[in-house]
Amino acid sequence: MDRDIVHSPVRELARRVSSGSLSAVDVASAFAERVEARASVHAWAYFDREAVMSQARAIDARGGVLPLAGVPIGVKDLMDTFDMPTAYGSPIYAGHAPSRDAACVAQSRRLGAVVMGKTTTTEFAAFQPGPTSNPRSPAGVLHTPGGSSSGSAAAVAAGMVPLALGTQTAGSIVRPAAFCGVVGYKPTLGMISGVGIKALAPSLDTVGVLARRVEDAAWFVAALTRWTLDPQPLQGLRVGVCHTPYWDFADADTRRVLEEGIRHFERMGARVSDAVLPAASGGLNEAQVMIMNYEAAAAFEAESRSEAGGFSSSFAHLLGQGARVAGESYAQARRLAASLRGDLARVFGSFDVLLAPSTPGEAPRGLEFTGDPVFNRMWSLLGNPCVHVPIGAGATGMPVGVTVVGALHEDARMLSAAWMLERVALAP
Repeated sequence: MDRDIVHSPVRELARRVSSGSLSAVDVASAFAERVEARASVHAWAYFDREAVMSQARAIDARGGVLPLAGVPIGVKDLMDTFDMPTAYGSPIYAGHAPSRDAACVAQSRRLGAVVMGKTTTTEFAAFQPGPTSNPRSPAGVLHTPGGSSSGSAAAVAAGMVPLALGTQTAGSIVRPAAFCGVVGYKPTLGMISGVGIKALAPSLDTVGVLARRVEDAAWFVAALTRWTLDPQPLQGLRVGVCHTPYWDFADADTRRVLEEGIRHFERMGARVSDAVLPAASGGLNEAQVMIMNYEAAAAFEAESRSEAGGFSSSFAHLLGQGARVAGESYAQARRLAASLRGDLARVFGSFDVLLAPSTPGEAPRGLEFTGDPVFNRMWSLLGNPCVHVPIGAGATGMPVGVTVVGALHEDARMLSAAWMLERVALAP
């Protein structure tokens, strides 16, 4: 029975708990055992089994049909929770106890989800790693899980939860999803409320989800947003291959897996051709870095004045870089992004989705470096929905996949294309 529980699609779990054929307590217990069995992964900044079981008992007592009834979720420790500490990955906020939930957490609870705990994040969702390791690593070897949604990706990959909330400002959902071999869905910018989440760069910060399968991610975000996102087969799919301006960073594994993605789409009858981006798109990553750093310097003004000694050297450097960005330069970067959003919308006139690399290659060894978001920054800046689909492996057996990118607010079409790709890639 436990195996049935931990491997069931989230929609099926919620249906069974809603119908009373399965209790939320049984579901929570099965996943709590996985959390305790894989404690060495360090995916959790906070986990209290009794608190989890108390939530589950309340769901069973409440009864009724709920879209997330009894479904365990991980919550990135960047998101406020009224009943659990929220440290934002920083010693400055150790023991911090918010008085209310972040909006996305409150919505999840209202829909019947059981919050299993707070998943580890890098410091303030930037680049200083936490203790989390990649559960896909072979015995005796450590690989980064990526960042900043490190614990969320690792918890899903290790089977501790079927879903986990994350955020992306540069590459913080797609990159850890790629390194841990799970699905990472970054919705269109602003689709899920960011209220109650510690801001890094407000114009870029995007709430999303890590999941085991595309349909699970779609079901979760649909429930949170009231969008219709149920993946469906698409006829006459037009796929544009987008190597991005940063293709030189792709290693042999990434290049091979992108070609595999192309072949999978062709096998299902999609029309696949190259998507050509404007020459100015080569400046997108530089613009994203400038905007992120500038906004972070403003967002952390209070901590910089009173508690800068608690910053890591890498975060202090990021804020220092941001403080040196002139307002006019920031505005120019924002104008470039706005212009290229229009250009990309015209590209989508010829394609339903784009297929792009997710990472330069496999997860780097060691825990000191969370990997390069070179292939993610531009999509975070432009705001387009993206979903990482794990379809292959690199030379050492670690996961490698691809990113399916949609037009702004065309999340449903993008998820359908990603679901189709997932089905073909994972077919026996």
